[in-house]
Amino acid sequence: MNPSNPSSQDDDLSALRIRLDEAEARLCAIRRGEVDGVVGHDDTEARVHTLGDTGDSYRTLIETMNEGVLMLTREMMILYSNACFAGMIKQPLERVIGASFREFIAEKDRDSFSIFLDQADRDGSKINMVLKMGDDSALPVLMSIFAPADGVDHEMTFGMVITDMTEIRRNEDLLRGFSQKLVQIQEAERERVSSQLHGRITQLLCAVLLRSEVLGDKLPRQNRSARDELGKLRKMVGEAATAVERISRHLRPSVLDHLGLSAILHNDSIEFSERTGVPLALNCGQLSERLPPAAELAFYRISQEALKNVENHARAKQATVHLTQFGSFVELSIKDDGIGFDPAVPNPNSGFGLHSMRERAMALGGSIRVKSASGQGTTIHAQIPFI
Repeated sequence: MNPSNPSSQDDDLSALRIRLDEAEARLCAIRRGEVDGVVGHDDTEARVHTLGDTGDSYRTLIETMNEGVLMLTREMMILYSNACFAGMIKQPLERVIGASFREFIAEKDRDSFSIFLDQADRDGSKINMVLKMGDDSALPVLMSIFAPADGVDHEMTFGMVITDMTEIRRNEDLLRGFSQKLVQIQEAERERVSSQLHGRITQLLCAVLLRSEVLGDKLPRQNRSARDELGKLRKMVGEAATAVERISRHLRPSVLDHLGLSAILHNDSIEFSERTGVPLALNCGQLSERLPPAAELAFYRISQEALKNVENHARAKQATVHLTQFGSFVELSIKDDGIGFDPAVPNPNSGFGLHSMRERAMALGGSIRVKSASGQGTTIHAQIPFI
């Protein structure tokens, strides 16, 4: 501004007033959600961030989405929000735009979200988080980062799509409840069948053996052919009785109820090696106390399923089973040196088995981790807390 030229001063003041009026109008539009931009401050001056002229088609698309859409600065100030996100967290749109996104993250998730942003590749990264709504209730969401549109400063901003996971979580809980109920029904049916096999079929087979002995005593000694056939018959009946007893034991092992998990794992490891020819090393650590029956049964079923996969699919030369305690958790690990597989690719041979293992562990507050790769064997870690 030139103090010696009044006309120049008036022109400068007029230009300044116009700029101030434009800035005020823009700020009002931003606060009403009519403009994709917001005012921010750095160390030296106020700065207006805008997303550019997006056009009616872009705005219509974003505003009609069933997911929240945000544009944020690296400092997590919200430059843009569609109405859906504001509705998700039960806040007015003018309260959301210009606010720090951290305000809407549940306190317990704020640190993990910051770590996630530091490690995210800025395009396609996803994380499950919990947001805090206007009424202080919690909202489970899936956050997906995406690169901003062309013409936007990629170094200064990034976009996010927020998906409300409430209904999905509700459906998952419902399905998990059905799955756990199915497991309970399955165990009850196994117990019923085991009882019938042991109490009825085994007795009948034993009775057949006794009758065959009586028949053998009545056969003439010189009739060697008949005696040989009777001997073969008795051997087959004995093998059938042994098989029925083994099936009954696997359906509902009495050893598990009476002697505990370590004893049944020891019996199964011997039987597995004898049946398959695959050496199995068992290492059961000392537990601080005996596990509850439900946890012992879950570990036993997980071991059964894992060793069945080793027998049928792994082509392993050896396997190991470890039972150890870590603080308040007990972990069962089943490892083989077989052909392995990619856990990320659905496997029709073992997919349902892995799902069953996970459901059993999760029903008791535990978890399943699978480590495998082609040609590098498979390790399954099952953890269940003392309950």
